[in-house]
Amino acid sequence: MLRESVDGSGGGQKMDSGYYAALTGLVARTQAMDTVAANLANAQTPGYRAEREYFRSALMGPDAADSQLGQVVNNYGLLGGSALNLQQGSLIATGNPLDIAIDGRGFFAIQTQNGVRYTRDGSFHRTGDGHLVTKAGDVVLDTQGKPIVIPPGEVSIGESGIISVAGGAVTNLAVYDFSSAAQLKPDGANLYAATEPNAAKAINTPSIHQGNLEGANEDIVQGSLDLLMMQRQAEMMQKAVTLFHADFNKFATEDLPRV
Repeated sequence: MLRESVDGSGGGQKMDSGYYAALTGLVARTQAMDTVAANLANAQTPGYRAEREYFRSALMGPDAADSQLGQVVNNYGLLGGSALNLQQGSLIATGNPLDIAIDGRGFFAIQTQNGVRYTRDGSFHRTGDGHLVTKAGDVVLDTQGKPIVIPPGEVSIGESGIISVAGGAVTNLAVYDFSSAAQLKPDGANLYAATEPNAAKAINTPSIHQGNLEGANEDIVQGSLDLLMMQRQAEMMQKAVTLFHADFNKFATEDLPRV
């Protein structure tokens, strides 16, 4: 709630507005630092999709622009959330025939204990019974939504996702795409869940590279600069909150007794 000054000059209103603006700015930058730090922590995680924070205005509606509080706070903004960055990461040759990278759009589908999840991390291996699985042991799915089972022999994976053993086709690796990053939500370091049913659309002609892994699409240098910027902005907001708090205390101890 806004509070007018005792003399009607609006000083109290300005004080409240500035305090609220600094506080919301501090909260937003602190939350954004968590996102940036998570990106840096996963910069070496294969297939990791970095998240980018976005800010929104604190006040909405036709009268927001006419409000002093609205003008001040909206200049700082609140953290509206974060969205996945679907930009391509760099491909790294490993020579492992069961390391698979997607060049372009798309995600592998895997079956986890929590349901089907999607990933760009193609560091797979074959179990003793022939199942193609992730590092965590989750099975990789084919285009029919069934676990991929690879018989013994030399494995070849074509660019379109056809898996062959000793020259004979076994199955097709499933690759799915999403029309918007908003249709995916993180579920671990490099796993993603669909936010709505039937959001995943099969890609009929993916671009698969056998013997490669895709690195994270987080740039360490830029991420470090982003973290430094958020830290400095948070420190600035913290100092502003402290100053406004001191003004409130002065108002309470010196001005109110004279009313």
